[in-house]
Amino acid sequence: MITADLRGKTALVTGGASGIGLATVELLLLCGAKVAMNHLADDPRGGTEIARFGSHGYPIIAAPGDVSRPGEAEAMVEAAIGELGGLDVLVNNAGTPGTKAPIDFANLDAMTEAFWQRILATNLLGPFRCSHAAAAALRRSRGAIVNTASVAGLGRVGSSIAYGASKAALINLTRTLATALAPEVRVNAVAPGFVDSPWTQDWPAERREAYAAMPLLRRACTPGDIAEAILFLAAGGAMITGHTLPIDGGLP
Repeated sequence: MITADLRGKTALVTGGASGIGLATVELLLLCGAKVAMNHLADDPRGGTEIARFGSHGYPIIAAPGDVSRPGEAEAMVEAAIGELGGLDVLVNNAGTPGTKAPIDFANLDAMTEAFWQRILATNLLGPFRCSHAAAAALRRSRGAIVNTASVAGLGRVGSSIAYGASKAALINLTRTLATALAPEVRVNAVAPGFVDSPWTQDWPAERREAYAAMPLLRRACTPGDIAEAILFLAAGGAMITGHTLPIDGGLP
């Protein structure tokens, strides 16, 4: 596990109650940062995890809110920054596949207006809303934004056409936000491959094994693998901005 000295630094992680987000929150706390964990207000995992970290003395605060909702996302960010006393790192991790199982690309009828709207509101507009709301604080701290994209946004097979399109748009947004916020704020993204996460845990064993066998490293990514890359882009990589780093174990 890689580490960094983040004592005196502050971070906000959206979608922090499970999977990649939770692993990122834990790693940032271990490195000494004060962290605001965003989670849906009705998700009990948020309160449980915050209590767990707090019981061990880690400086963590709750930042409930739905990034897919205009106004609510911005209010959540502003409240978190106020309680943290500033912001050095924003991790736009909240996202949704919108489905419990992959949808074949040929199934165009499944790509309804409601499905598209849910995907884009969370996976694309959510990161923009949070970045916009955090921009002034990040400029003051000369901080960093890290977005969680996906190899689906790089033309790989994804959970649906809409999901892949949303992540491709997020990769583009990463580049344009890097331009908009330069030189004070660096903006990058990670693009995970198949991750052993809560979303995939209920898949049939054959499907999980097939996905895990695809990379050169012959295993699924763990949330911790992605968190390490997020930490690198947030705390290191001083001359890296506008880029998307695939974390996929070497997909051919």
